[in-house]
Amino acid sequence: MRTIRIALWFLSSVFLTVTSCFIPPAAAQSLDRPDLIQSFPVGDGPAYLAFDGANIWTSNFYGGTLTRLRASDGAPQGTFTVGAACGQLVFDGANIWVSGWADNNLTKLRARDGALLAKFQLSSSLRGLAWDGENIWAALQDDNTVVKLRGSDGQLIGTYDAGNAPFELLFDGANIWAGNVYDGTVTKLQASDGALLGKQKIGTKAYSFAFDGTKVWVTTGDSDPGGNDTVVALRASDAKIQGTFLVGDFPLGVAFDGASIWTANAASNNVTRLRAKSGTVTQRIPVEGQPNAVLYDGNSIWVTSFSSNTVSKISR
Repeated sequence: MRTIRIALWFLSSVFLTVTSCFIPPAAAQSLDRPDLIQSFPVGDGPAYLAFDGANIWTSNFYGGTLTRLRASDGAPQGTFTVGAACGQLVFDGANIWVSGWADNNLTKLRARDGALLAKFQLSSSLRGLAWDGENIWAALQDDNTVVKLRGSDGQLIGTYDAGNAPFELLFDGANIWAGNVYDGTVTKLQASDGALLGKQKIGTKAYSFAFDGTKVWVTTGDSDPGGNDTVVALRASDAKIQGTFLVGDFPLGVAFDGASIWTANAASNNVTRLRAKSGTVTQRIPVEGQPNAVLYDGNSIWVTSFSSNTVSKISR
């Protein structure tokens, strides 16, 4: 079993490519609490998630593919080859964008049928993505920068300093946030022109983001023994820390469901649910191996399980 934790470690450039495989969804399980967990097989090393309004997309890191599942019932809707080490995903309203960790290609696919529309070669270490309504933003980890590309044709608009190894990005409606994994800072940039609006130290690492309308939540999980294993709430207006909350072991992905914050805890194989208003933990739900990303589709929570090659759907 691979013991990799995908959000931190750098991987070999040799990967496998898998072909389409359609397997019926697994049977549902009822929990003690009024939740329903369903597990759906996807590709090899499911890492990140996107929702297009009808379907859930997962990037299969080792397989070099994307799997599309119907959100209502998890039925497979297709598998699409994009290239080795496919990582972060973002939906722009019509298309799915994928970051290629191995080849630094930014790939654009049409969401309705998975057709390849374009590939854009970036300089190095392509990681996180964000969509601001017109432009695609990409984190270049080794360059300590984020770049802004025109969504229509991939034309470079600007390159902006971020922090030490920017990994994940968030657009909050006006600004771009970058989580810097090597110095544990969060950088806030004005989306219109890339102007630096602030930088906040939150811990030893800074990974994924969620925005609840007033606060930006950032996971600060650390793979080292005794790591922080927290999620930090920042006031969106000025990036000031509003609270730091213990969750599970090595939290990576984070999502907001309208009332609660969810974190995917890679080393404890569970997700933690907190009240967004107070940070109080209300649930810990076990999921399959090495949960990496978490997403809310308006009805259910979805979680990738990197070592189990599955995606879990948690419904109330």
